[in-house]
Amino acid sequence: MNRIDRVSAILIHLQSKKFVTAEEIARRFEISKRTVYRDIRALEEAGIPIGAEAGKGYFIVDGYHLPPVMFTREEASAMLTAEKMVEKLTDRSVSQHFQSAMFKIKSVLPEREKQFVDDLHTNIEVFYSLKSDFPNNYLSDIHHALANHYTITIDYQSIYKDELTQNRTIEPVGLCFYSLCWHLIAFCRIRNEYRDFRVDRMICLKVNTEICKKHEMLSMREYFYKLQQSTELFEVRLRFEPSVMPIIKTIKYYYGFIDEEEVEGYTDMNFITSDLQYFSRWLIMYADAVEIISPHKLKEILGDYIHGIKKRF
Repeated sequence: MNRIDRVSAILIHLQSKKFVTAEEIARRFEISKRTVYRDIRALEEAGIPIGAEAGKGYFIVDGYHLPPVMFTREEASAMLTAEKMVEKLTDRSVSQHFQSAMFKIKSVLPEREKQFVDDLHTNIEVFYSLKSDFPNNYLSDIHHALANHYTITIDYQSIYKDELTQNRTIEPVGLCFYSLCWHLIAFCRIRNEYRDFRVDRMICLKVNTEICKKHEMLSMREYFYKLQQSTELFEVRLRFEPSVMPIIKTIKYYYGFIDEEEVEGYTDMNFITSDLQYFSRWLIMYADAVEIISPHKLKEILGDYIHGIKKRF
């Protein structure tokens, strides 16, 4: 990237946040902090009112308005791809807002790029959808609570104990998507510990005006690290025949895949799982094309399932 393009990109970056540090700019553009200082000075000399606050970073002075940002064709197509993902993998409260944002983005595109995006729209599709399994539209409310550090009160249907708890006040930590579900990590005041709440299991949700208590909150990374340390995990080693590898390669990451190696024409794979029962139900689909190297307990569980299927049919 030449200097003119980089300085322009830094200006756009400054518009994207309230404060931007020199370290953040240097990391994004892979330049030294000294170069960052020179580029900021160049923007100031061009008449851009840039302020700086110790410990926080640079900012564009309030009241200064810049002309609308123009999107490149590649940026517009990336946003279109994101729109397709948001449409299928979030609830209506988020997808409607994103669709509104996309109309604004398309409105500033040149005519040629608008046609490009329209033509591309019919050629990108996400076939998996959460819509049919999403009984609520709470994601936007959760975003609001997270951004403002508000507590949330929910009625929650536990998936494991199959019990409903009402008026459960929680302090949200973060929202994440894994195992094809949205999960809210939060400190639960009833249980007095951090819990993982599936958003689709929330029956009722209310964002409170109460600010979360200032006790030592875990980050999401810290929560999952702590969970990993306290959960019994099993190492699984399997040997797959070549015939099933095209299928396995697309789905292995959902089941704790770690690594693999080729051995005498077969593929040995290592997994980590916390639930051998769940893992064996997935593995039963490939029972005629897989060898369980370890653990022996998984062999016993799979054998019991196969025996039960044989007895039933």
